[in-house]
Amino acid sequence: MKPKSMTDSWQALSPLLANNGYCVFALDYGGSPGNPIQAYGPIETSAAELSTFVARVLSSTHAPKVDIVGHSQGGMMPRYYIKHLGGRRHVEDLVGLAPSNHGTHVNDAFGSGPLCRACDQQRAGSRFLTDLNSPDETPGTVDYTQVETEYDEVVVPYTSAFLDPGPHSVNILLQDRCPADHVDHLFIPMDQQAITWVLDAFDRPGPADPAAPIGCLG
Repeated sequence: MKPKSMTDSWQALSPLLANNGYCVFALDYGGSPGNPIQAYGPIETSAAELSTFVARVLSSTHAPKVDIVGHSQGGMMPRYYIKHLGGRRHVEDLVGLAPSNHGTHVNDAFGSGPLCRACDQQRAGSRFLTDLNSPDETPGTVDYTQVETEYDEVVVPYTSAFLDPGPHSVNILLQDRCPADHVDHLFIPMDQQAITWVLDAFDRPGPADPAAPIGCLG
């Protein structure tokens, strides 16, 4: 629920995106002067940081929209930006890798209290998530791709990662295509199959294609 730094999380995916012609930017978010640990702060504040960051990226690149990929809280948090902060005008694709879209039932979301407001917000059934997921989980014309592993020990049950399917939303369970893939929550950003679906989502109109030839390993 508390992502690693951008350097740790994206060391496999960032070079591959760059090699495929994408301008790659990354963001650490959710710290505060009183508690500088990233991703602990209120998710609304993190989404505002993302909003400012996206504006800078669009200004720098002159691109009409951005594609976003996030892990864990980082796969769910951009949905607040899209829903409440005008992000639907600026986001083409959102790919969540093991995103905490419906929270978790594990260990009180791995913390609570004022030091980790985001932990409380990622409890299954929290007021924050209830608001985020009502009435429409996938607002706008953004394409939403959720990639999850059944070995997720953080977002529990793993189906909590999934959003309502539709023309602009698809849920992909790695083991449906690659039964030998035992990747867990922490390492899904480095998983070759998950990375291939990120590229598929970014490269095609609409969300990722669950039938894409991803080349299972193992």
